[in-house]
Parts: sequence; structure tokens; C-alpha cells
Amino acid sequence: MNLKSYFTEHRSEHLKQLQEFLSIPSISALSEHKTDIQKAAEWLADQLKSFGMKRVELLPTKGNPVVYGEWLHAPGKPTVLIYGHYDVQPVDPLHLWDSPPFEPAIRDEKIYARGATDDKGQVFMHLKSAEAFMKSEGKLPVNIKFCLEGEEEVGSPNLDEFVEQHKELLAADMLVISDTTMLGKGKPAICYGLRGLCGLQINLKGPKGDLHSGLYGGAVQNPIHALAELLASMHDDSGKVTVDGFYDQVVPLSIEEREAFTALGQTDKDLQKELGVPALFGEQGYTALERSWARPTLEVNGIWGGFQGEGTKTIIPSEAHAKITCRLVPDQDPEQILDLIEKHVHNHLPAGVTAEVIRFDKGKPFVTPFDDEAIQAAARAYEQAYGVAPAFTRMGGSIPIVETFGRLLELPVVMMGFGLPEENFHAPNEHFHLENFDTGLLTISYFLQEIEKLGEKK
Repeated sequence: MNLKSYFTEHRSEHLKQLQEFLSIPSISALSEHKTDIQKAAEWLADQLKSFGMKRVELLPTKGNPVVYGEWLHAPGKPTVLIYGHYDVQPVDPLHLWDSPPFEPAIRDEKIYARGATDDKGQVFMHLKSAEAFMKSEGKLPVNIKFCLEGEEEVGSPNLDEFVEQHKELLAADMLVISDTTMLGKGKPAICYGLRGLCGLQINLKGPKGDLHSGLYGGAVQNPIHALAELLASMHDDSGKVTVDGFYDQVVPLSIEEREAFTALGQTDKDLQKELGVPALFGEQGYTALERSWARPTLEVNGIWGGFQGEGTKTIIPSEAHAKITCRLVPDQDPEQILDLIEKHVHNHLPAGVTAEVIRFDKGKPFVTPFDDEAIQAAARAYEQAYGVAPAFTRMGGSIPIVETFGRLLELPVVMMGFGLPEENFHAPNEHFHLENFDTGLLTISYFLQEIEKLGEKK
């Protein structure tokens, strides 16, 4: 089969379908989009049915449904489980978008929309690769199962239980995920490690109500001042986390990994220039790449309290709040880290306020050996499509379900992404380069053919 000809011939049709998919505002974090979540799930199910996938179902969870489909008619060949998500992030701040986030627009060979790169665009490519084989040959080169969820952007709270309950249904020889990035234009990468995640909110309460700062200023603790002091106590001047026990379980980077990271040629100066900041900042003794891929963090994501309106309102606020997330590395446990932070909050709480800690998302870090034959097959597919060998990288972000899949299903995880770091995922003007859409379709198809060869060898 001439894959290039098929994708070229159907490109306009595929892009129209992708725009249709991207136009569904399937925001999992906002309850008012519950019907849009269902619509996106049904759209995917219809697509799977349209090119011959079998047993296509919307499987219920305690939250949003999982879209499942399978084609298991390649006896003796490996089974590939493909995971992705059809939910997307909120779009705020809306005024920073150059075009409406759910009215997909193609400009300069990039498609702009929420979900274009994270993760609808990349999920869609796997569907179209399978479709190309089915429409051209009437069969797939290997057995395939799709598991597409609708809650990844809120931490996949129900997928662990779903995988546990459906281990037999999801059993496969390998898991493939396209929800990561390349190193840059024309620089493919296979991600073999992800950081874990845990999140929390701190609520400080001072006086029973807002107070006049003239009448009471200097007599009571200001919760905003207390919160600033508390948050500052969590790092030293170099950016190292000062929560007792935070680094106790961290597996140090090996010399070989540090050398491999250096060989990628991504310098601190390059990153500083890319981000437009006067200086980089972080834990001493590590490069920026090492810190963002393989060292843990504690970041304040939001802080608020008191008067936010125009002008001045002379009050001492009653409350102050902060949201925090930590990115974790092997062998840190999210629950243990949350325990340590909560203990730190109470041990360093300034006088005159009380504290409440609310826990949010949790996900374990994941690292897999990159000499596995499935990962090496992906490397060959990238090189065939892009003309260069891919780099093996870690990623600073988190996909919590990856560790669950690897642990419960006992299979290798192949993370072959096609996004670029500058594509504004989670931000206004999210977009996906169509160059990587086109080449990614070929890469995925070549990968399935490489996996077919593995089955023949056995």
C-alpha cells in the first residue's frame, strides 16, 4: 500500500473531520460542558465504526465514558493498545485567542483550536492511520485496541479503577500514547519518562470577616501576609524545596542519562532566550533540562485574597488562598509528598491564622527501559518518516494513567508524540503544525508495520 498517496488523496477530508472534532468544546473541568463530553465520545465512536473497528462501545466510569474499539483479526500478530484523551483544557483567558478556540482555523499550515495538539489532533492521527490500512487492504497489520478517555485533563480520577476492572479487555503486548512533544521542528523524540503529580489548595483564615485596615491594622494578622510568609518558607534562595523529607525518595540521575541530556544540545542560554526571561532559576547543580525532566518541583499555581477590584479598598482580608502542584520523579509517592507538605504548613503557620489543606490530583512518575523492542520499533518508524533518528527523552509533564497502565497491564509503554513545545497546549492560541500531522500519520503507520514484523519473528 502506498501510504503517502492515501494520506495525500484524503488530506482535505481528514482536515475537515479534524476541524469537526476540534469544534466540540469537551472541557472536562467545567460541568456545563458535560453534554459536549458525551458528544465528543460519540463522535469518536462513530469514527471507529466508520472504518471497520469492532466492539465499539462507550464504557461507563464514575465520570466521563471511555471510548473503546477493537480489531482482533490478525492471528499470531502482536496486539497494540492505543490510549488517548478527548477532553480538553478550559480556554481562559479568552481575549488572548486570535480566533475562537472552538472554531478551528488553519493559518500558515497550522491548525488553531483548543485540543489541536493536546490531545485531539494526535488521537485523530491514530484513527486515520488505522483507517488507511482498513480502507486500502481491508485489514490491519496487527491487532489494535483503542482506549480513549474523557478525564485526562482533570487527572484521570476514574481511569485507575476502570483499568483494574477491565484488565482482560485491555490486555495487549504494548501501549502506545501520542500526548508528548518532539524536541523541535524536524527533531522527533520518544519519551521514556514522565514526572508524577500531586496538587493541593491552602486556605488561611484570619478574622471572622474583612476588617477596616485603619481601625485594626497592626492589631491582627493579615492572612495574605501570612500566606506569603508560608509559601516563601517552602523554598530556599536557590529554588530548592525546603519541605522536610521532600527529596528522600528521589532516584538520582545516572551519569549516562546526564551525558545523554547534554548531547541533545539544548542549553540553558537557548531556553532563556526562548522564554524571554532575564535569567533562569532553579535547584543548583542541575541544568534547566535536568530540572524540568528529572527533578521534582513545588510550584505555586495561583494565589488570591482580599480586594481585587479597581481602585483601593482599605481592608485586612479575612481569608487568603493558594493552589500548589508538585511534579514528582521516581521513587516519590504523591500521597507521601502531600503528607509532608501538609505537615510543613502546620509547622510553619504564622500566628493569628488557621489553615485548611485540600488535596487534588495525584499521579505517580513513570520511567520505562528504552531498549524494549516496541520502543526500538517506534524509533525505526520515526527515522523512516522524518529521515533522522529520534532522541530518547524524558518529559517534565505528567500523564498519570501511564504508570497505572504499565503496572496493572504489565506492558511496555511507547510514547511517540508529534507536538512541538511551542504549540501553546493549555494556553491561548493552541495549535498543531500540519507538517507533523502529515509526517505523523506516516510514522504511526510505519510503526504498525514494524510491530507486524516483530510478530513474524516470533
